[in-house]
Order: sequence, then C-alpha cells, then structure tokens
Amino acid sequence: MELISIVVPCYNEQEVLPLFYDEIKRVTGEMKESNPELSFEYLFINDGSKDSTLDILRELAAKDSCVRYISFSKNFGKEAGMYAGLENSKGDYVVVLDADLQHPPKFIPKMYNYVKNEGYDCATTRRVSRAGESKIRSWFARKFYRIMNKISQTEIVDGAQDFRFMTRQMVDAILSMQEYNRFSKGIFSWVGFNTKYIEYENVERAAGTTAWSFKNLFLYSLEGIFAFSTAPLALASLLGILSCFIAFIIVVFIIVKTLIFGEDVQGFPTIVCAIFFVGGLQLFCTGILGQYLSKTYLETKKRPIYIAKETEQAVRRQDEDK
Repeated sequence: MELISIVVPCYNEQEVLPLFYDEIKRVTGEMKESNPELSFEYLFINDGSKDSTLDILRELAAKDSCVRYISFSKNFGKEAGMYAGLENSKGDYVVVLDADLQHPPKFIPKMYNYVKNEGYDCATTRRVSRAGESKIRSWFARKFYRIMNKISQTEIVDGAQDFRFMTRQMVDAILSMQEYNRFSKGIFSWVGFNTKYIEYENVERAAGTTAWSFKNLFLYSLEGIFAFSTAPLALASLLGILSCFIAFIIVVFIIVKTLIFGEDVQGFPTIVCAIFFVGGLQLFCTGILGQYLSKTYLETKKRPIYIAKETEQAVRRQDEDK
C-alpha cells in the first residue's frame, strides 16, 4: 500500500470547505478505483480561522477516519500552515493545495503519474494566464518574478503555484530547512529535485473571499527577496559609492566655478541639498540593513514556526477516555 497525504492550509474557509471535501473525495475515490494499492489521508491545517472552519473540520474528522486536522493557537500564516502539514504528514507522497479550489484537485491523478511513472520528484502547476486578476496586480506579479530571477541564484518559475505533488524524499529536504522566515516558492526551487510543470488557466475561487490583499502580497514578495537574495545589500554599497562620486563631482564643480569664473558659492542652498541627499541615502541603506538584521534577529530567537492548540487525535483520545 502507498499512502498519499493531502495537506490543505485553511484560513476562514467555511464557505468552500464542504465543496472542497466533496471534490477531493471524488477525485481520490476515482484514483483508488484505478490504483487499489493507494490510500489517502486528508490533513487540514486551521490557521487561526475566525469563522466556523474549525467546527467543519471537527465534523469531517468525526465522520471520516481519513480526515486529520491541526488547529493553531492563532494565525501564523500560510507558510507555517504548509510547514505544519508537511511535518505531520505520514504519506509516501504529499500533496499541498489550497481549499478554495483555485488549485483544481482534478490534476492530482496526472501529477501522481508524472511522479510515479515518469521519474519526477515533484509535479506542480503553473498558471499561464492571470484572468480574473486586476491589471495592476498582474503587472506587479510579473515584475516580481522578473526581478527575483535577476537578483537571486534560485530560479522561481513565473506563475508556479504552491499546488505540488512531492515524494517523501523531497518533503524531508524541505523540512530540513527549519528557518523561521519562510518563502516556500523559493524553498521548493532551492532544494532542487526533478520537477514537472503542468500549465493551466487561472481558476476563480469556488466560494468565499481571498485573504491575500495587495498589501499582503507585496510584503510576501519582500520576504522572498530578503530570503533568497543579498542584492539589496550590494545595492546599498553601490549607492554609497555613487553618492561619494556625485559629492566629488560637485566639489570639483564648485572649485572650478569659484577659482576660474570667480562666482560666489551659493552656501545655504548647496548645504541643504547635500544634507537631504546624503541623509536620505543613508536612511535608505540603513533600512535595507535593518531588514536583514530583523530577519536574523527573528531567526536567532528560535521561536516555533507554529503552535498547535487542537488536533483530531487529541479529541479522539478524550472521547475514548470518556
């Protein structure tokens, strides 16, 4: 028998969870018919949801012994949710996908075939269109991937999703990277392994609203840049050299202008402009250094990536004790 773990991070997914459960059971049921040696577990990660997500997961676990869940003590973010799912999965293969059905479960059989029969360690989806997204959001997303691949040695494929079917070996490699500040898109690429990309058109959420605002996506992109590139540090150094060069040119210009042409030096405006220019440049470079220092500070604290408050196993043991 081969066990496939389906890992599903959830945050306020009460509207879509029943739809997702029905669809994933249908897809995995068809896989079991054609591959009797397969079995499945469904591991849901409740990332501090404020709606009825946890209640629904309790109901699903009560009626289906294949359903497992871990409920966090608070919202730790999707990265922590994926890490918890990978860490607690038991399968020979692990699938990570969202509950909103934007990651269509119908691709799982195709992914399994690529990994099982064609020698790939991972199969993932890649969006070839961003239909349904605003033009501004799509533009920033494309620019992020372009910039990231220029300043980082870790290639991140444009449109690649967190929807992945992985071998246990690849999952263990990802879990060996126990950094607190996680950027999974980069981690998936950094660990290597042979990956198959399946192209598909963008799919709208089946129900509910996304928690990924433009602000959250922007901050997440910065997390990726600081996690997988030191180019901003080099930029700070280059700006320092550039400011020194500009200052030298200005000094030479003032000296020549005064000695040769006999013009008076405009002292006050010159000093004010120099102060604002150099001060702004220093603050910008200090900000870059501060970002890297803050990431280092959080890593050295050795705080847990997540804290589990409730699991289906603990609930079942309590019921048995009663």
